[in-house]
Amino acid sequence: MSEMKSIIFFDGVCNLCNASIDFIIQRDSDDTFLVGALQDELSREILDEFEVDKNYLDSLVLLESGEIFYRSTAALKISKNLSGLWPALYPLIYLPKWLRDPVYDWIARNRYRWFGKKSTCRLPSPEEKAKFLSKENMHTAIPAAV
Repeated sequence: MSEMKSIIFFDGVCNLCNASIDFIIQRDSDDTFLVGALQDELSREILDEFEVDKNYLDSLVLLESGEIFYRSTAALKISKNLSGLWPALYPLIYLPKWLRDPVYDWIARNRYRWFGKKSTCRLPSPEEKAKFLSKENMHTAIPAAV
């Protein structure tokens, strides 16, 4: 059996978040991740199982090996699995969150003002469809269906 995929949940209307997801998809050469908008019904069902606040949109949320990670921790854990030099950022995880998260929070607070937002969540292109969380592929990320 292949290893279970991690799921990256992102703010589906945020232009910066969508650009980040494009970046991740292009560098996920080992097919480690599925992605889903935080606003999506299936994403909400999964996150409810992990008691993530329904109104939480301020960060990437990473579901990896049955654990939820937020903010800079999620970003660094994602970087560890990307192609190129991005895994070199992972040692920053050893810095305390109180040093890492303020920068992440500052960008998150200003993301709509700096990068804009869409009126609806992004839909995957046909090429990206297998990377986006769906009822058909969630079995590759969650051992027991929600």
